[in-house]
Amino acid sequence: MILSIILLIVALLSAVAIVREIKRKNFFAVGFAGLSFVVFGWFSIATIISIITTGGGAPVAH
Repeated sequence: MILSIILLIVALLSAVAIVREIKRKNFFAVGFAGLSFVVFGWFSIATIISIITTGGGAPVAH
C-alpha cells in the first residue's frame, strides 16, 4: 500500500509540473512531465486495484 501511495504522490507532483511548465512554455519538460504522470499514475492505480482485488499485503510466514 505504501508503494501505491508513493507512486500516486509522484504522479500528482508530475501533474503540477505539467501546469508549471506549460505556463513557462517549456514543452520539452511538459513532455517528460506528461510521460511521468501517465506512467506513475498507471502504476499507482494498477497497484491499488491489485491490492483491493487480491487482498493485498505481503504473505505472512507461519
